[in-house]
Formats: sequence, C-alpha cells, structure tokens
Amino acid sequence: MALQVGIVGLPNVGKSTLFNAVSNNAKAQASNYRFCTIDPNIGLVDVPDARLNKLAELVVPERILPTTIEFVDIAGLVRGASKGEGLGNKFLANIREVDAIVHVIRCFEDENILREEGPINPVGDKEIIDTELQLKDLESVEKKHSRCEKLLKMQPTIKVELEVLARVKAHLEQGKNVREMDLTKEELPAIADLFLLTAKKVMYVANVDEASLHTGNKFSEALIESVKGEGATVIVMNNNIEAQISELESDEDKQMFLEEYQLKEPGLNRLIRSAYSLLNLITYFTAGVQEVRAWTIIDGWKAPQAASVIHTDFEKGFIKAEVIGYDDFVAYGSEAKCREVGKLRIEGKEYLVKDGDVMHFRFNV
Repeated sequence: MALQVGIVGLPNVGKSTLFNAVSNNAKAQASNYRFCTIDPNIGLVDVPDARLNKLAELVVPERILPTTIEFVDIAGLVRGASKGEGLGNKFLANIREVDAIVHVIRCFEDENILREEGPINPVGDKEIIDTELQLKDLESVEKKHSRCEKLLKMQPTIKVELEVLARVKAHLEQGKNVREMDLTKEELPAIADLFLLTAKKVMYVANVDEASLHTGNKFSEALIESVKGEGATVIVMNNNIEAQISELESDEDKQMFLEEYQLKEPGLNRLIRSAYSLLNLITYFTAGVQEVRAWTIIDGWKAPQAASVIHTDFEKGFIKAEVIGYDDFVAYGSEAKCREVGKLRIEGKEYLVKDGDVMHFRFNV
C-alpha cells in the first residue's frame, strides 16, 4: 500500500534532517537557508517490528521483507503560503497528496540557525502552519459551496451537501481544523473530493536540543499543552542525533551510540510506529521457507481485502484463509505444530484480520 506521510514545518526547524534520518533510500538536502527543499523528496521507510524477526528465527526463510511507509519531505512553509508566498502553492499541493502529516516544530535555541519569526515559539509556529492550511482549505470549500448554491435549484438533493460545506466553512473561519469536526460517514462525501489539508491526521515532533533529549524543555512542554485538545501524539526527539544514528553502518556501532545517549531505541522507531498507528494500519504476516513478510492493511479489513495486497487475484478468487495467531506461532514454533495442536484456524470471507495474524490464502485463479 503506497501510504504517504508528509513532513512539514517552518524553514530550518529540522525537517530535512529528520527526513535524512528516517529515510532508508533517499537523502534530502539539508541546508541553512530558506526554500532549500523545493521538490518533495520521498523515502521508503521500513516499519520496525520485532515480531517479523522472531518469525524469521523460527522459519529461517531465504529473505525477510518488512512492511513500509513512504515519508515525503515537503519544503518549509512560510507565513503567506496559502496566498502563494515562497512557492507556497506548490508546497501545499504536495501536502494535499499525503495521507497524514508529521509536523516538525523547533523546540531549541541556536543563534547559528536562522529563524525569521523572532524568539523561539513552538505554539506560534504551529499556529502559523495551521493558519496557512486552514486558509487554503477555506478557499477550496468556498469554491465548492458557491458551485453547489448555483446547482441547488436544478438538483434539490444537493442541499445536504451544501449544509455540510456551510458547516465546514464556518469551522475554518473560526481558525479550527476540519479533523476536529468528527464528521459522520454520511457527511464525509461532501468534502472527499477536496482533499482538505486540515482534515488529515497529524502528529508532532518536538525537535529539542541534546540536553533536553530525555526530559524535554519549556518549549516542548508548551507544545504538548497546546495540542491536548487535539488528542495528537507529540514525540520529543533530537533530529541531529537521529541523523547520526542512521548514518552508522553496523548494529554494534548503533547500539554503542544508543547506550552513550541512554536510549533504548532510536526515536525514529517511535516516530515510524506512531505514524503507522496514526493511519489506522495493522500488520499481518506470511511465513514460509522462501520469505517471511509483513503486509500492511487498514484495521477492520476482512480476509479477502487483506489478500488483495498480495495480489488482486487473491481477493477475486478467495476461498479461505488459514490463520495462526502470532503468539500461538511463537509458542509452538512452527506452522506444522500449530496445525497438529489445533491452533491453525480456517476462516472465510467475513473474517476480520487481526494485527499479528500469520496467514496463508487459498484461492481460485
């Protein structure tokens, strides 16, 4: 599944540094001047999952394939971006294409790194980005609202859609994000074609100085307090340290580095897992001698839908799924033993796949 998470923020907050650390196949240019990144850089990121490695230990396959998420490094937005300031329209178009947003916010002081907005102010920085996205969304909603008003006499059924658009418009005019509206499934189609920026799920990265890595600081605390009402995740990390860890080649060197900074794991692992969860994704596995592989699906998918991510023919010709719970697979050590003790289940088309299921699909060509 080509799911994308866009990394956004004001210039020089550590976005591209974070992207360089998080990406395993692309490096963004990270320089200390405005609009360094113009076209979005895209990096394919492995989702860390200890379960995959455990299954591989038991099965001993020829290859191990983790599931992935695409991270997109979007150039720094600025005040006035919604009106085209600083190539703003291009940047906002890039955000429109992603499934979720990671908003990087500067929570450190450093006189050597340029800042155009005055003293460090994480809450103010967040509000600048929010405002630009809200203004762009308002523009989109107003255009569609105007079109619907003209069509109302000829298409009376459009009244419901018009009412939803009016509510969204009023919400944005109050300086609020669409994701806070909790629109119903019946109401969402009214705005689905607009791909509204503030309707996207968001998480925050508080980029702190090295001294605040474990404790946070007054800036990160202010940010956390300001987003409480959103129910959003805030991850406190030092992007420079994460970039250094990612550049180390051996696992031994990475472990020594982590121990030096008293870290159990890279902050990136938390970020990637949180992004995965933010998109309401779960993982199921296939495990055989050729490969042990993790597959990404949306929580709530039934077995035929889950099979489709392997190949569309699997969904079309679905017959049944052989399912072993991850804990059972590990406890008994193999598919054969699970089958022997009755821990392998046969599930049909209505089965809701669970996170961690080890599956094998039967289908007709």
